[in-house]
Amino acid sequence: MGNTITEKILAAHCGRDKVKAGEFVEPKVDVALGNDVTAPLAIKEFARSGAGKVFDRSKVVLVMDHFTPNKDIKSAEQVKFVREFALDQKIINYFEGGNCGVEHALLPEKGIVVPGDLVIGADSHTCTYGALGAFSTGVGSTDLAAAMVTGKVWLKVPAAIKFIYKGKLNKWVGGKDLILHTIGRIGVDGALYQSMEFAGPVIEKLPMSDRFAMANMAIEAGGKNGIVAPDRITLDYVKGRSKKKHIVFASDPDAEYADVIEIDCSKISPQVSLPFLPSNAKAAKALGKIEIDQVVVGSCTNGRIEDLRIAAKIIKGKKVNSRVRFLVIPATPKVYSDALKEGLIEIFMKAGGIVSAPTCGPCLGGHMGILAAGERCVATTNRNFVGRMGHVKSEVYLAGAAVAAASAIKGRVADPSEI
Repeated sequence: MGNTITEKILAAHCGRDKVKAGEFVEPKVDVALGNDVTAPLAIKEFARSGAGKVFDRSKVVLVMDHFTPNKDIKSAEQVKFVREFALDQKIINYFEGGNCGVEHALLPEKGIVVPGDLVIGADSHTCTYGALGAFSTGVGSTDLAAAMVTGKVWLKVPAAIKFIYKGKLNKWVGGKDLILHTIGRIGVDGALYQSMEFAGPVIEKLPMSDRFAMANMAIEAGGKNGIVAPDRITLDYVKGRSKKKHIVFASDPDAEYADVIEIDCSKISPQVSLPFLPSNAKAAKALGKIEIDQVVVGSCTNGRIEDLRIAAKIIKGKKVNSRVRFLVIPATPKVYSDALKEGLIEIFMKAGGIVSAPTCGPCLGGHMGILAAGERCVATTNRNFVGRMGHVKSEVYLAGAAVAAASAIKGRVADPSEI
């Protein structure tokens, strides 16, 4: 019996030929990631260990993205604490201020993660990097501290589910719609502690931005990681971004899977996940008139330049509904710069939108767009739990950039075909 791509990456980082699902291993890590929310606790635990120095100052990455620019005194103190640690440890990849973006968009863009890497991060959406053909997963702050000391992580090798996407994509349907549909099909625990391997002819044609969106939300199905085997699209993305050596792994034809699920993409239209679970996915066109107060285009799921282009294409020459706050948050400074050069920022502002500096911001109920009681928001973010974006009596509707932009114009949840 052969091995899955995830098993092969873990085996390589253990210095072994093979590992099996269910086995406990202690592989070496290529990237240990923390942010302004999770790194402070990891740093305190690191200090308690007495280690003195991190295992590799080039492999510990710290991104101050959740409450940037600092929203209050507490967040400023958090960032100061991490900054001082980074300076003391001479951390090479420390990001704050003008060079800071949303971590899971920033690291691939900077070439910090490449195919074949093993990445852990004290953030649940660290699974994003699986789009590059890396094994990446979220861990707790204490696990991050241990990795900062030892350069290793202790984990159980996950079994795998293979998702094969066939058919032809309908207009305005992208990676976000595919993953929302998938989570709707299997549920928020449908891939619990399993590797979600995305494959098939549709995936093979998907651009990296859509692959990132899919891998990003593997955790919303309970997955340990999401992953796409590297191909020419992957390698073209990595080329010129990184000088790191990359290794291309692929699942064996006779790899063992816990399940294989085929999905006919020709039957999928633009999706919306209604409150209060990502699995509550419906076709946007099938919903009634759900009036909204806010739209957010951004986050580590859909804040890339491709997402902004889609939103701008729909909203160009039109006006945001007078009842709606339309927030656009480029995921990184480069995305912001590219959007500015392409005239997208002007399109959003002429339409009545608000453009923010790169930040996680409202996604986690941090700042830059918090909801009041009774308010509804269509967001390209990844979670719509109770109180996720503000008041516990507010509601978040998850969607891709096309649905978000159409909804901003209509003042209600809308399918882009209506515009």
